[in-house]
Amino acid sequence: MSYTSEVKSELSNIKNLSCCQKAELSAMLHISGSVELSSKGLLLAFQTTNNAVIRKFMKLVKERYKIEPELISKKQLNLQKNDLFIAHIEDKVDAIMNELSLMNKQALFFQDVNPDLIKKECCKRAYLRGAFLAGGSINSPETSTYHLEIQTSSDKQAEVLKELSEEFQLNGKVSKNKRGYIMYIKEAEKISDFLRVTGATNQLFEFEDSRIKRDFKNSINRVINCDIANERKALDAAAHQLKHIEIIEKKNVSELPKSLKEVIELRKLYPDSTLNELSYAALEHYGYLISKSALNHRFRALKDLANTLLMNEENHD
Repeated sequence: MSYTSEVKSELSNIKNLSCCQKAELSAMLHISGSVELSSKGLLLAFQTTNNAVIRKFMKLVKERYKIEPELISKKQLNLQKNDLFIAHIEDKVDAIMNELSLMNKQALFFQDVNPDLIKKECCKRAYLRGAFLAGGSINSPETSTYHLEIQTSSDKQAEVLKELSEEFQLNGKVSKNKRGYIMYIKEAEKISDFLRVTGATNQLFEFEDSRIKRDFKNSINRVINCDIANERKALDAAAHQLKHIEIIEKKNVSELPKSLKEVIELRKLYPDSTLNELSYAALEHYGYLISKSALNHRFRALKDLANTLLMNEENHD
């Protein structure tokens, strides 16, 4: 089962207050509802590929309006594994449309939402929950990106969801895609808040647990990569220092200062060591520490000397 399905399964089992039933049903029909003509007149249709969601829709309609929608199951084309479930409502259509704010004053379906329907905070939560059940998806927290979205057919409905998300500081955004418009959330913390707001407590814990483990793993990888980069940098520096020493020794330079003789000896004894390790090696060999700063200074002096010797050789030639 996908993570989206797990979230929807939990949300489908939440019990609603009477006012929240209206808000959740309204959202479900605004997102995945349609109006069709039948022999009896207008009918409402709701469709989904999720078993838990269609059961929730059927239960809400039955409890709220004391009617049993007709349920149709269809096999989908293009090798899609989930059946398509379609619920038809033929009774009390006018009453349902009015109560759930499915048609606005301009006789347009599934556009505006009556503010009274989502006046209470619990109803706002229920509306977001219904919208996610009908058209939502969420990436698994184990994937490389965090993303939650709710697909809508109109920009107006996407804006309604965005405004609701802003009331809970979820930072929802709206974008157009091939199927219409989406309200989406990208930030991991805000996705966690969405799960909390809509009531998916168990999946919230799972999301946070996976997120913490993933972030911890990424932090460890960053530290390891940083260590590897530092080690590679130290090896490259050591290789250049040995090259400078080789040039100086080939020229049989005499009377080098004691300080330079010491670092030449240390580097030749410990060709792969870092400056920090050479500092402590000096204590072992000479009885005193040579600071990293002093070592850096001495190696720069060797480099300058080696470069000078090379330049003199070129001028002599």
